[in-house]
Amino acid sequence: MNFLAYVIALAAGSANPVQAGANAELNKGLGSPIWSALVVYASGLAGVFLIQIIVRQARPELRLAATLPWWVWTGGALSIASTLSGLTLAQKMGSGLFTGITLTASVVTSILLDQFGVMGFKPHPASGLRMAGAGFLIAGIWMVAKS
Repeated sequence: MNFLAYVIALAAGSANPVQAGANAELNKGLGSPIWSALVVYASGLAGVFLIQIIVRQARPELRLAATLPWWVWTGGALSIASTLSGLTLAQKMGSGLFTGITLTASVVTSILLDQFGVMGFKPHPASGLRMAGAGFLIAGIWMVAKS
């Protein structure tokens, strides 16, 4: 894995609490999590269209869509839970606690997905070190919540 991949991953991770804050402020201003989510997804779709105009990636073969497993189509729907929770909970909980909980849940879920090699991930055993890392995250969340 090259250095740029790590930089991009760090930037994406840094964007998560900023996005949650922006979305929560939008929700506060509009007074509606559903309408705020619609604005968030519309602006995201507009951004993806803009990127497509710039990079001009070829359209995939639509016949390939029929060969994909059912669960590949759930990503957008699953992101709704993340977006709505950020819209409604991030400012109430605080950025540190909200981001810490969502990050910890992501890491624990990732360890499970890796352990069983599901959803296209290569199997990566849930070693004691990985489990300890997840435990430290849980302990860290407790410390952030108590402070």
